[in-house]
Amino acid sequence: MIVPAVRALFLAALLALPLAAANDATPNNQSNNVPTDHNEWTVAQLQAAMASGTLTSENLTKEYIARIVALDQNGPGVNSVIQLNPEALVMALNADNLRKRGIVLGPLHGIPVLLKGNVDTGDMMQTTAGSFALLGKPALSDSTVAGKLRAGGAVILGKTNLSEWANFRSFESVSGWSGWGGQTNNPYGIDRNPCGSSSGSGAGVSSNFAAVSFGTETDGSIVCPANANGVVGLKPTVGLTSRAGILPISHIQDTFGPHGRTVADAAVALGVVQSRTFDGRDAATGGVPLGWQGRFKRPTNIPTDYTQFLDPNGLKGARLGLTRLGLNGFDPFVPTPQPVVDAFEAAFKALTNAGATVIDLDAAGFAFPNGGSGPGEFLILCFDFRNDVQAYFATRVGVPMAGKTLNDAIAFNNAHANEEMPFFNQDIWDLIATMPTGRSDPQPAFGGMTYNQALAADKAFGVNGIDAALSQFNLDAVVTATDNPPWATDLIFGDHFIFGSSGLAAPEGYPIVQVPAAMVFGAPMGLSFFGTAFSEPTLIKLASGFEAATQVRAHNLPTFAATVPFKHIAGTTLRPPQQRAGHAGGSPASPSNANPKTGKELKRPHAL
Repeated sequence: MIVPAVRALFLAALLALPLAAANDATPNNQSNNVPTDHNEWTVAQLQAAMASGTLTSENLTKEYIARIVALDQNGPGVNSVIQLNPEALVMALNADNLRKRGIVLGPLHGIPVLLKGNVDTGDMMQTTAGSFALLGKPALSDSTVAGKLRAGGAVILGKTNLSEWANFRSFESVSGWSGWGGQTNNPYGIDRNPCGSSSGSGAGVSSNFAAVSFGTETDGSIVCPANANGVVGLKPTVGLTSRAGILPISHIQDTFGPHGRTVADAAVALGVVQSRTFDGRDAATGGVPLGWQGRFKRPTNIPTDYTQFLDPNGLKGARLGLTRLGLNGFDPFVPTPQPVVDAFEAAFKALTNAGATVIDLDAAGFAFPNGGSGPGEFLILCFDFRNDVQAYFATRVGVPMAGKTLNDAIAFNNAHANEEMPFFNQDIWDLIATMPTGRSDPQPAFGGMTYNQALAADKAFGVNGIDAALSQFNLDAVVTATDNPPWATDLIFGDHFIFGSSGLAAPEGYPIVQVPAAMVFGAPMGLSFFGTAFSEPTLIKLASGFEAATQVRAHNLPTFAATVPFKHIAGTTLRPPQQRAGHAGGSPASPSNANPKTGKELKRPHAL
C-alpha cells in the first residue's frame, strides 16, 4: 500500500520566514504581494546587484520561494516544483558569507537554480522521476552536475516535476504528469501543456521561480518545454555534460542542459555544469557522441565560458540552412493550422532581416534521411533502457526499486496501478520486456533489426543529415521550427503533437539551441538551431543574434491566464425569456443586444 503523496515542500521550515506573499496567497488568486522585483533579471544582472551589496542570495532565494508558494502551489497553480530544498536558505547564506570575504566561486555563485526531478542530489531531497517506485531514502550522493553546481556556489532551490520516467513508459502518456507530482501546467495558459519531459524545468524558469533551471533530453525533452513555455533551451552535445547520477533512458542519447529566460543565462549555466574532460563516472564525457564515433576525436579546446560567444549581431553574415521538414504536420489529416505556419514564416524572414543568408534546403533538393528521424532510434532507446535503468537502480537504497530490474518496476506499477497508471499504461515497458537481450539478436518488433545495426543506422543518419547539410551548403547551422504551440492538456486522450524537429539531432547526439520566436493566440513557439557535435559556441552566437533582433520573450511574458486563447471565447450572455405583460415581475429590461432603432433583437447565427 502506497501512502498518498503530500507535496514535499518542507513548508514547516519555511513558515518561520517572513514570506508575506506566501502567507497572503490563496487558491485561484494571484496576490498583489507576490514578489516581482527581480522578474526577468538575468544572471549577470543578479550578480551585479549582489556584487554591489543591493541584493543578497538569501533575499533572492526567499523571493523565489514566495513566488513558488503563491503561484506554483497556490494561485494559478503552475505545479512545476515537486520539492523545495530545505537547505536552500543555508546554501544562500553560505554564498553571501563567502562573498563578504571576497570569495566568488563562479558565475552562478548565490544564484538559485532548479533541477529536474530525475537528477540525484546527495541531500534531503528525493530523486523519483515522478514515480512512487523511487520514493523513500534520497540518493546517496550528488550527480556529477549537482556537484558542479555546489562547487560553483549555486543555490539548489529545489526539484521540478516532469513527465514520469522522463516520458518513457507509455505511447499514450501525458506530458508533465507524474504519479508523485501530478500535472504541471503552462504559465502562458494554465489549461495548456508545458510539454515534456522537462516540464517543470521549462515552466518553472518561465514563471520566474528561479534564475535558471536544468532538464534532461533524450529526444526533445529540453527543447520542447522551452518551446511551449517561451524560454531558451540548450540541449548540449551528448557527453559534454555528465549523466552520472541521472536516471537514464539511453546512454547513447541522454544529455543534461539548461533552461533560461535568455540565451545568456543558458550559456552561463552550460559553462558551470559541463565536463570538459572525463569525469570518471560517465564514459561519454571522455569521448564523442554516436555521430562522431570512428570519425573525429573529442576536441581539446572545449570552452570554459560560453558567454564569450554571445553576439547581438550574431546573424550578420551567417549562412543558415532552413528546412520546413514536418512543419505541415506528421498526419495529413491533422495539418498544422495556418496561423502557426504564418507565424513561423515570419520568424524565418526575421533571420534574413537580421543579416543571415538563408538557404532553403528543401527547395535545393536536400532530404534528411528517414524523414528526419533516426531509423534505429526507438530500438536503441528500448534496448538501452532495460540495462541502463537497472544500473541506476543498483545505486539506490531504501526505495522500492533499489537493486531491482525493469521487470520489478513493471510489477510495481501493476501492483499500484491506481497511483501509477490512472491515465495511461506502461506499454513501452511491456514491449521492452519481450525483447531479446543480445546486441546482435534480431528484434522481431523492429523488423529483425539488431541493436548493432540500429547504432550503425543512426550514426549514418547524422553523417548524411546534419553533417551533410552543413558541408554541402557551407552552413553555420541548420534552422527550423521547434514544435507546435502548446496544446490543451488532455488526461484522457493524451498529448497532441502535430510536428517536432528534435529528431534531426537526437539519434546522433548533436546539440540544439531553442529560442522563442513567435506567439499564436497567446501561445509561444520557437526556432531551433542545429549543428554538429560540440558546436555550441556557434549555436549560441546565432541564437543570441536572433534573440536580440526579435525580443519575442521580452515582449510576451507569461500571464498565468486560466486558458489560452482568452479573447473572443465568452460568447453571448444569456438572459431569461421575457415574461408576458401583467405577470409577476413587471416588465423586463430591454435585452442588451436589442437594436435601439428598430426594437428588434439581434441574434447570433447558429449551425450554419
